[in-house]
Amino acid sequence: VQIMPCGAASRFLILYGSQRGQAQSIAEEICDQASGHGFIGEISCLSKGEKYNLDREHGPVVFVVSTTGDGEPPDTALKFVKKLKSKSLPCDHYSHLHYALLALGDTNYANFCNCGKTIDSRLQELGAKHFYATGHADDGTGLEIVVDPWIEGLWEALRRTFARMSVSNQEGIAQGQDTEKSIQQEAPIQGKLDSAAVSLNLLKLTDVETQKEKAETSVSESKSTETHKAPLEASLIRSVAPLSGSSLNVPALPPSYLDVCLEDTPAAEESTQHVMKEGFCEVAVSRAAHLTRDDAVKSAILLELDISDQDMSYQPGDAFDVLCPNRASEVEELLGRLGLRDQRNQHVRLQLRKDTKKKGAQVPPYIPQKCSLQYLLTWCLEIRSSPKKAFVRALVDYTQDSGEKRRLQELCSREGSADYNRFVRDTNLCLLDLLQAFKSCSPPLSLIIEHLPKLQPRAYSAASSCLHHPGKVHFVFSVVDFPACAEHPKRTGLCTGWLTRHVSAILQPYGKTASAGKTADYSALPKINVRPRVSNTFHLPSDPSIPIVMVGPGTGVAPFVGFLQQREKEREETRDGVFGETWLFFGCRHKERDFIFREELERFAENGTLNHLKVSFSRDEPDGNGPDPKPRYVQHQLLLHAKNMIHILFKVNGYLYVCGDAKNMAKDVNDTLIEMISNELQLDKLESMKMVAKLREEKRYLQDIWS
Repeated sequence: VQIMPCGAASRFLILYGSQRGQAQSIAEEICDQASGHGFIGEISCLSKGEKYNLDREHGPVVFVVSTTGDGEPPDTALKFVKKLKSKSLPCDHYSHLHYALLALGDTNYANFCNCGKTIDSRLQELGAKHFYATGHADDGTGLEIVVDPWIEGLWEALRRTFARMSVSNQEGIAQGQDTEKSIQQEAPIQGKLDSAAVSLNLLKLTDVETQKEKAETSVSESKSTETHKAPLEASLIRSVAPLSGSSLNVPALPPSYLDVCLEDTPAAEESTQHVMKEGFCEVAVSRAAHLTRDDAVKSAILLELDISDQDMSYQPGDAFDVLCPNRASEVEELLGRLGLRDQRNQHVRLQLRKDTKKKGAQVPPYIPQKCSLQYLLTWCLEIRSSPKKAFVRALVDYTQDSGEKRRLQELCSREGSADYNRFVRDTNLCLLDLLQAFKSCSPPLSLIIEHLPKLQPRAYSAASSCLHHPGKVHFVFSVVDFPACAEHPKRTGLCTGWLTRHVSAILQPYGKTASAGKTADYSALPKINVRPRVSNTFHLPSDPSIPIVMVGPGTGVAPFVGFLQQREKEREETRDGVFGETWLFFGCRHKERDFIFREELERFAENGTLNHLKVSFSRDEPDGNGPDPKPRYVQHQLLLHAKNMIHILFKVNGYLYVCGDAKNMAKDVNDTLIEMISNELQLDKLESMKMVAKLREEKRYLQDIWS
């Protein structure tokens, strides 16, 4: 039992800014663990400004903040960041404040942890002091690699801070030097965080191959010396030495906080009212068409939505959220696994446990009152999400088989982090997969509701302009496939798979262009729930004379089709207007199979709306007519036109837009941009990187990317 260092004075504040719930979950975990270390944690969302007052906060403050979009703050932190950036604040405004900050980000995106870094640097400018080193957790490699040791080190940092505050209050000792000393004492912890990140960054493909070769050599040697013993391999349900024989550091059990009652009376007729409260509108899909041939590697589908009856406006560059249900067969399977098939139509009543120890616990606001169990699992919870370690830890206590219990403990332990990443996180394992693998695990419904996150909408970029298609909006998607593996069967992406099945009755084959009108059978058209997601920056320049460069391979071309439709109409309406040069770099695998929007793009090029259309086909065989090989990817095309690109971006202040895959394409384009600047302007790499950063700051290098 740990003693509270300073009695009731050991209270600290936890503030979080979260977009999809990860920062909130980590903040709640810190709050839940606090009492076990002798502290009192008070937690609040940054958006709830009435619940805290940093101007008068003299206790330690812990921030947990994520980053969304192109380095933007999450919606719940927008107001706080705006207030923090106010130039009217004096430089000593927060000189009384002692804080620690955990920033969440993803290195697949350019502005890694940008919101956290912004808050951190601004607090420093306003006189606030660190009591613990800042952590930067990477969702691209696994948040827990940084989060777990950061939380582990937080408690000692808090102890020192409270002890120092106590001495300061009693003796009036200045705290400035002590704070700096504290940071130096935490250097080993920060070093551990940094080394973990550096190690991951240095692990290149060649290292992986080398390790693989070593493993294969080791296995072959083992076979030759002990042919009678086949080496065991780790899997989701089995560990190998040294983990199988290790003592484990298992996280504390998250406190339960919900009582769930299934009423005998059937639930009332299902309503999507809770969806409407979140700004969604039900609209008809007036057209659906394949944009790729049947033999394309990936299938791309265009949907046309009729929004003529809705108060819904958009600009090219905006996106639309689509709310899709969980797959019916997976809901059915989960109900069966939980032993609740017969109760599917029963009314679910939720209330807080009176004895809960969870701070700030509340009934999930996204679950409507008096909904059925079937509805709850279909529309409210993300049953496809990978179980977090806290969830895995909670499942341990509902597992009967001792071997399965031990394996779940390993997966949620610090020592089992590599196995957790390999078999849970990296394979997109979901709760149902886990329950199918661990047969003796029988969690209650309350645990499922407590740990599964809210079902999130999926965003798709508008591929149209309302000037060109009044009352309509288009978007395009590739059907995502998750191949079968040892951990789960083959399946399609939740939303792309559902959309494909949902519009199958009106889905036109490749080459057809007919659009459904408001005919007698219009009411029979498939309907989906959508809401506009307005972009603050990913729009055409307000001055049409500014030149633009667009990079969008595959379905990443979608917003640029909208850009060009808009520009085409503007040119028609303003014959004597001045319009800047337009470049589009498009790429796909095969010219004849998946060159989507080909006819429309070629029309734009012919009528002058698009001045330069540069295409690359990565899988087509070279024709052999030219002396040089044709560029395979969009970044190769960019290099061929480096002089033009540098002129547009740095001589005439043009705009660069990139849309598509974050993990590979966007990084390659960014590296190519740095290379072009270095070569054309004769600058070293560091100076070139500064030039790219300046483009971003000026909002002239804009990205709409996903991983």
